Amino acid sequence: MPLSPPPDPTRRLALYALAVCVLSVAAAFVSFVQGSWLGIVWVLLAGLSSNMTWYYARRGRSVS
Repeated sequence: MPLSPPPDPTRRLALYALAVCVLSVAAAFVSFVQGSWLGIVWVLLAGLSSNMTWYYARRGRSVS
C-alpha cells in the first residue's frame, strides 16, 4: 500500500482559514439573531479569513 505524500503546508493553511471563515460567518449570524452588534466583528473576521483562504489556495496552486 503506497503512502501518500504529506499535504502541502499552504493547502493546510488554506483549509484552516476556510474553517475560520465558516465558523465566523456562523457566529456573526447567531450574534445578529440575538440582537448583538458584536456580529460586525465576526463579519470582519470572516472577510479577513476569506482573503487568507484565497491567498493560500492560489499560492499552493502556483507552487505545485
